[in-house]
Amino acid sequence: MSKHKPIVAVVDDDPRLLESMEELLESAGYVARSFSSAQQLLICGLTGLDVLITDIGMPGMDGFELRDLVNRARPELPVFLITGRHEIVDQNRAKGMSGFFRKPFDAQALLAAIGETLRNHDTEEGHES
Repeated sequence: MSKHKPIVAVVDDDPRLLESMEELLESAGYVARSFSSAQQLLICGLTGLDVLITDIGMPGMDGFELRDLVNRARPELPVFLITGRHEIVDQNRAKGMSGFFRKPFDAQALLAAIGETLRNHDTEEGHES
């Protein structure tokens, strides 16, 4: 049985970023799922996702609120936060996330962080996901 391609969901209200993230993730061998809002992601559901990347500053539910909901529903799901703003993320707000990247971010650094997180998750689970 072959290992499935990890599914990475990206939530951002910038359609250009979603498009470029889809291209980046798919070129790296991931299945990309794009959502223009936290609400859209939640309607579609979290089942089957291997990684979540979410913008912090979005209309409606922000990335921190989404991260908190995800941590309650699927605490094992790695969450990366991205932002174009200059927020300072304190220790309390940083809890429950796998990484934090400021836009424009280094695409290779993000891919490396995702890959490392997935490898660590597979090791902790003791099986292929």
